[in-house]
Amino acid sequence: MKKDIKILIINSGSSSIKYQVISMPNEQVICKGFVERIGEENSNLIYTSDQFTLEKSERVQNHQVGLQKIVAELLDSKSGILKDPDEIEVIGHRVVHGGNSFSRTTLITDEVKQKIKEYATLAPLHNPHNLAGILVAEELFQSAKQVAVFDTAFHQTIPEKAKKYAIPNEFYDKHGIQVYGFHGTSHKYVSEQAIDYLQLKESKIISIHLGNGCSITAIENGKSVDHSLGFAPSNGLIMGSRSGDIDHSIIFYLAEKLGYSLDDTNDLLIKKSGMLGLTGHSDLRNIQEEADKGNKDCILALQMNAYRIQKYIGAYISIMNGVDAIVLTGGIGENSSVLRTLVLDHLDFFGIQIDEEKNKMKTDTIQEINKSLSKVKLLVIPTNEELEIARQVFKLFKEVK
Repeated sequence: MKKDIKILIINSGSSSIKYQVISMPNEQVICKGFVERIGEENSNLIYTSDQFTLEKSERVQNHQVGLQKIVAELLDSKSGILKDPDEIEVIGHRVVHGGNSFSRTTLITDEVKQKIKEYATLAPLHNPHNLAGILVAEELFQSAKQVAVFDTAFHQTIPEKAKKYAIPNEFYDKHGIQVYGFHGTSHKYVSEQAIDYLQLKESKIISIHLGNGCSITAIENGKSVDHSLGFAPSNGLIMGSRSGDIDHSIIFYLAEKLGYSLDDTNDLLIKKSGMLGLTGHSDLRNIQEEADKGNKDCILALQMNAYRIQKYIGAYISIMNGVDAIVLTGGIGENSSVLRTLVLDHLDFFGIQIDEEKNKMKTDTIQEINKSLSKVKLLVIPTNEELEIARQVFKLFKEVK
């Protein structure tokens, strides 16, 4: 095997695609970029290499179109970093739901693609886009090996008492209905960064990933022990268009009293609720702008969002009997000082003290935003799911090469 190989990482979220071409094993990022606000009128496209930084604003109808535009940029005769698709030897794909079928990084086969498709019913905002990325990559990079890294894998360590629902045992034993957990690649990466940064031999960390999809994880000694998302990535925190936790009796009320079908109810709770349902906007940047103008719906939505996160922080401090650090990451966690203040400013009972001056600073590295007397470290850590995926993909690639 050659000393260095080029790995293309494709990370498809519910409304975005992030990508990087990384030279391994030296972990050099050759280029990176993203497409965000997919499906909206003005999607943003960013491409960055050593020689070029390109920004575009145009409508990208769906994830498949977004992926095609990314590949076209990589192969562009002027700004691209590839002369031939065969320069990419392996492609790593983030796949959200792997159920009980996949507990580790996996070489993609027809059987694997079929399983990803089957789990799309549990992750309808993600797995279809993940699969679309695989199919487009197979078509455009025909000589490359395709590898899947599953969000659910990191949460395999959640103990039975935390992952099992209080319904008849047969649904757990026979049908695999349980907490699977998501955003595992991100939670794994930032928690390891926090442990290294704080030089902890034993650690209790709460990792909060905030983007269009949101989740919070209790991590003890590097292992996930509880997590807000469950059987599918729809409960827990309030998200861009997903409701998060909701009384399941509401589902029956919608069906029996208001005439909603199962499909209508699912569509309501996953695609029309959350911050979108509360404000008319799914992007937090728009919501913060409107809140600054005095929009009462947007102000309340921000308060509700923070309140839900605080409830989980309190619960996870309880189950771990303490916390060493709280990590905020993801597009919102890294960039919204407003939401960080709303979340962390009323937790002084736990010895948590946020420093507002530090909180307003922007950095591309690990940033402490706690006061010096705070008993808990408050860290903003930029996630790098792509690098974490590249590491796992490269390890498997060496084994199968």
